[in-house]
Amino acid sequence: MRDVPAISRRTALGAGAVLLAGAAGCAPARDPREISLWNFYGPGGQNKSQSDWISRLAAEWNATHEVRVRLRYVPNKDYKAGPTLQTSFSAGAGPDVFLLSPGDFLRYYNGGALADLTPHLEPGVREDFLPEVLATRLVDDRVYGLPMEIEPLALFYSEDAFERAGLAEGDLPGTWDELLGLAERLTTPDRFGMLFETNPGYYQNFTWYPWLWMAGGDVFTPDLRRSAFDSTAAHRAMRLWQDAVRSGAAPRRVRGEGGNDTISNLAQGYCAMQQLGIWGIAEIAEQAPGFRYGVTPMPAPPGGTATTALGSWAMVANAYGANPEAAAEFVAWALGSSDPAGVERMRQWNTVAKTGIPPRRSVRRAAEAQGAFDDGPMRVFADQVMAQARPEPRYPPEVYRAISDALQSCQLDGADPAEAAGAASEQIDTFLAGYDGAAIQ
Repeated sequence: MRDVPAISRRTALGAGAVLLAGAAGCAPARDPREISLWNFYGPGGQNKSQSDWISRLAAEWNATHEVRVRLRYVPNKDYKAGPTLQTSFSAGAGPDVFLLSPGDFLRYYNGGALADLTPHLEPGVREDFLPEVLATRLVDDRVYGLPMEIEPLALFYSEDAFERAGLAEGDLPGTWDELLGLAERLTTPDRFGMLFETNPGYYQNFTWYPWLWMAGGDVFTPDLRRSAFDSTAAHRAMRLWQDAVRSGAAPRRVRGEGGNDTISNLAQGYCAMQQLGIWGIAEIAEQAPGFRYGVTPMPAPPGGTATTALGSWAMVANAYGANPEAAAEFVAWALGSSDPAGVERMRQWNTVAKTGIPPRRSVRRAAEAQGAFDDGPMRVFADQVMAQARPEPRYPPEVYRAISDALQSCQLDGADPAEAAGAASEQIDTFLAGYDGAAIQ
């Protein structure tokens, strides 16, 4: 923990301060013989293979354990961008096991909601996880979440749109200016040339960070004590997204569930290029198998290096749940088992039910043995996109919100990037002066 002035845990939660108001003492009584797992995959989710995987996971556990897992499916937009999860904790009725991204980790950890998984992990399993992905789930060298996958971002493009515009693979953009020029060329009365996320939230911030990094910027100074956000790099990265919308090459509103929705936006022709994660490969294969597309690393500005962000969802256990010990044991079993069945379960998730880069070395080896990265878009991700990558940051809600407000004001309201970055930087410094939560990284 950094040596900074102390504030209360409630203050550390910021706008989510009521998150745990009913977590302890006022919670309704629940049966400790049942633990709930809230997720946005199934049963009955949009992607059948992922829904089936999560259903099998619960069934396999229930067949061999007295404490049973009960699944609750929460649609993507309600889980990720809506108040469903936070409201449940405020009412003292949060799920026993739930999914959490690095972007929202500190809200729940600083609120005391995350159970320590360390005692439940098998020997050697922690070392099996890639350290850069596990790091955002560690506090004081204790494990508070296990990653399900690694989800790097890249540029997806429609081969049909390219061909209709007389373009080929050699025309793929190598710089930001080339990206904007290509997006304008691909724009038609019925289609946008490029799509960036426009909905505010942790996902939009996650997709914007690589542009900041490629320009040479960051949110904090290296010692994590001051904001570094008011920089030329931040100005350039926000102006890129602003120019894409201002030129008419990128939409002000995205379709479906948001900028992460592969089918509603790219596959259905709403845009010709879309910044997406590796999950798009599985979505297209299942929901739009006839769609022809390619994948390439996102371009960098002159002097920069193409860089991606490593997103990933993790399972976590509720420290205030009906049975925290059983919940933590379930998470360790589901994602951390080292027996052949456990490794195969994770291989199926990362390369069959869903497409991702396995977060564990043993699972990666098993996937490679099955040829998961031999060719096609999966090979592009493994060999090219992953060449330069950084984990998705974990920032407190106040920091995320300052960045989000600045990005939104530039992208959609025409604000001056320098002014927006300056205002956000002041907000971040004010917050840091009184922050007393887990280390920001």
